[in-house]
Amino acid sequence: MSRHRLFIPQPIADGEELCLDAEQAHYLSRVLRLKAGSEILLFDGSGYEYPSLITEVDKKRVLLRPGTPILRNVESPLQIRLVQSISRGERMDFVIQKATELGVQRISPVLTEFSVVKLPADRASRRLAHWNKIAQSACEQCGRSRIPVIDEPSVLHDFLRANIPAECRLMLQPSAGTSLHQVDTAKSTIDLLIGPEGGISDMETEMLLDAGFNAVSLGPRALRTETAALAAVAILQAMWGDL
Repeated sequence: MSRHRLFIPQPIADGEELCLDAEQAHYLSRVLRLKAGSEILLFDGSGYEYPSLITEVDKKRVLLRPGTPILRNVESPLQIRLVQSISRGERMDFVIQKATELGVQRISPVLTEFSVVKLPADRASRRLAHWNKIAQSACEQCGRSRIPVIDEPSVLHDFLRANIPAECRLMLQPSAGTSLHQVDTAKSTIDLLIGPEGGISDMETEMLLDAGFNAVSLGPRALRTETAALAAVAILQAMWGDL
C-alpha cells in the first residue's frame, strides 16, 4: 500500500522534528485518520522525498520525524510554460490541477482583451494563493516533488514585456494553417499560450507574432479553453517530453 504524500512549505532536514500547522494537522489526523507510528512521505519542493514517522498526534498539532531524503526525479525534460488566459472559477482551477499532473513547469495567468474575468489587486493575490494550493495538492497526488511556479496574474502586454522568450513560442488559434503536430523540430523549452473563450483579438495576435509566437491549431473542432490547454500540453509531452 502506497504511503500518503504531504507538501511542507519549509525546508526539511533529516531527523529534525517537524510540527505541522493546524490545517495540515487536521488533515492528517481527522481526514486521513493517521496516528502516532504511521509513516508518511514529506516533500518541500526541493526534489527530495522524506520518509517520515508521525511521533505525536493531538487535536491541534502533529509531530513528525523525517528520515533520510530520497531524490525523486519525475520532472519532464520538456520545460513548458503555460501562458493561460484566466477563465472563471473552477475552469481555471481545473487547468492548474491537470497541467501540474501533466508536468508543466510554470504557469503564467494572463488577462486578455476578451477575458471575462477581472482581477483587482487584492483579489488577484487571493487567487494566486488558491492556485498554489491546488498545484501543491496535485503534486502530492501525482508524485511530483517540485511545485510548478505560478506567476502573479498580469495583462498580456505586461507578460510579453517582462519575460524572456523560450526556445519555442506557440499560441493556439483555430484558424491557423499549421497543426500542433506539424511543429516537427524538437525543443526543450516552450511557451504555450491559450486564449480565452472569445479568442485572441487581432491586435493581440499581431503583438504575439511580433514577440515570436507561432500560431498552431488542434484540428477542426472548437475546444473550450481548459480543454485546449490540456490537450496541447499532452501532445507536446508526447512529442518531446516524457509521455
